[in-house]
Order: sequence, then structure tokens, then C-alpha cells
Amino acid sequence: MSDSAIPPNAESSTNSPSASQFDRIEPLVALEFDVEEALVEHGVPTFYVKVKPKTKQAFVRLVKKLADVGFTPVMRVKDGRSLIKVAPKPETKPSRPIINVILLLVTIATVSITGYTLSAGLEKYGVDPLVGAASFTLALLGILGAHEMAHKLSANHHGMEASLPYFIPGPPNLGIGTFGAVIIQKETAPNRDALFDIGVSGPIAGFIVTIFVSAIGLSISPVEPMTETFSGGLPLSPLFLLLMNALVKAPGPGNYVVYLHPVAFAGWLGMFITLLNLLPTGMLDGGHTLRSVINNDLARTAFTAVSILTLLILQQYLMLALVLFLSMYKHPGPLDDVSKLSGKRKLVAVLLLLIFALCLFVFN
Repeated sequence: MSDSAIPPNAESSTNSPSASQFDRIEPLVALEFDVEEALVEHGVPTFYVKVKPKTKQAFVRLVKKLADVGFTPVMRVKDGRSLIKVAPKPETKPSRPIINVILLLVTIATVSITGYTLSAGLEKYGVDPLVGAASFTLALLGILGAHEMAHKLSANHHGMEASLPYFIPGPPNLGIGTFGAVIIQKETAPNRDALFDIGVSGPIAGFIVTIFVSAIGLSISPVEPMTETFSGGLPLSPLFLLLMNALVKAPGPGNYVVYLHPVAFAGWLGMFITLLNLLPTGMLDGGHTLRSVINNDLARTAFTAVSILTLLILQQYLMLALVLFLSMYKHPGPLDDVSKLSGKRKLVAVLLLLIFALCLFVFN
């Protein structure tokens, strides 16, 4: 999951540029765009411009040039005309990597306790609790770390500053020892392409690692014939069921029970985390992706309703509360909300739908 900065509210800026600063801003805008009209609206420099075939690239260059003089542009459509508003660039606080390190160490400890508890129940199958704890911690934090680092690298690729992952420890006896991880984007995505890339990079990276983790874990999971009616098993996604059928060796004819090795359980959690992050709502990764594809309030409301229904079916009430909270805030979108998403990224969006379906827990 990534948390992003919100574009400056140019309409309500209280730090409007002076006349001399406006004189510095105007030629920078004119260098990249054909300016039809330049004026100051509510103390905010506003430029009505013509949209060109390469507007997306021109706006990215403008973002960099204005950043050098301490300002940020926002491009929107108003009454059928494209306009650029320029506001002071928000100040960002420097990161303190020591906090990331401390949170990581605490999370390693809490997740390790969970891994030890999981492994203790499998000692009769030859699973050493210490080895199980270490392998569970490496597997789960590897999935979370790959997810968040992909967000960071994607943000950096688009020239945006982003923090290192903040791992969030949780109570091991009441959960899995962690509430996940997050990065802080200190700048707003310049366009829909960047917003899309940042949104999809985490789930895809985490999904790839999840497949490997699940495959390794299932291949070493203990199996026993089912001697009586069994209940209380975990719900399974189509992908996890496919991997289990392919990698788990049946002990003989008939039904059998698979006791998930802690690494396999980490893979199961990875699919669940991917599913939750891809919910198309709010500031979740799926919400970022949806906002880059569709800029329609009614459509996004419908997708939020689908997300809420999904969480109700999965009985994830804590996540439901988060989604309801996030749905109270409108996604700010990228700085350039005029340029469209590239065609190849729309194809990747179809891939995300497939990943979502593969991770959806429909079997029990």
C-alpha cells in the first residue's frame, strides 16, 4: 500500500506569488504551452492553454522547471478549456531512516513470534519452530518488502520522492504480527501514467514473490489422509488451489488434509494482501489504478460499493472500516488530469483484473 501526497489546492493557496514571481512563472509556462490567456484568479496564476499531441511530455518538463523556483502546476479542464494553475510547492519533511529501521526490527520480532507459534503445532511433522519462525518471517516480509519497494522505485522512476517502506508491527497473538507496510509519497504523480505505474507496481511485484513463496511452502507442507469429516480449513483462491493440486503429493487415494507450512501460509497471506490492495477504492493501490483509468465520480462510487460488498463477504471488518473511511475523501488525481492513460497501460489493467480474480477467495 502507498500513501500519496495531495496536489496543492491552487484555489485556496494563501501563499500567492508576487508580481515578480508571476513574471518568472509565465515564460516557463509559455515555453511549453501555447498560452491563450494568462491571469490571476483568486490570487493564483492561471493559464488557459491549447492541448497539443505531446502535452503529457510538455507538462512533465514544466513540473521540473517550476519545481526549481518553488512552484507546482496543476492542469485541469474547466468549461471545455484546458487550464494550468500554479501554486507554491508544498514543503516536505526529510525522511528519518532510523524510524524505518526500528519499525522493521520490531516487525521482525512480532512476525517471528507468530511464525514460531505456527511452527510449534507442526513439530510432529519435523518442522523446527525456530526454522519455521525464521522462514515465515523472511517469506512474509519479503512479499511486503517487494510490494512497497516496487512502489518506491516506480515513484523514483517518475521523478517523485518517496520514503523507504515503513513496516507496521502488530500483536502476534491476535493476528500475524504485522499490519503490513506503507511508503509515503512526498510528491504528487505528474500524470495518469505515473499514477497508474505507482499503483500497479506494488501488487504485481508482491504477486510474483507470492507465487514463489506459495510454491516453496506448499511443496514442503505436511499431508495426511482425511480419516474423518474435516472443518475449519482456510478459504482458498483459485491460484492457491491450483498450486496446491500441482505441488502437494497426495498420500494415497481419497481425500487428504494439507497442514500449511509457515512459508505456505505466508504465500496464502500474500494472495490475501494482494486482493485487498487491488480493491478499486480510495487510496488503495486499486483506487490509484482506477483513478488513472477512469475519472468519473459515479463509476468510482460503484466500484467502492463492490469493494465494500467484497469485504463483507470476506468478513474483513477492520479493512471495511478503513475503506469506508477512505471513501469519505475524493481521490485528488495526478497533477495533469488532462492527458490520457497510455494504451499499453490499459492492457496492464486487464492483467490486474486477472490477478484479482486469481487471488479472490472463493473455495473453502
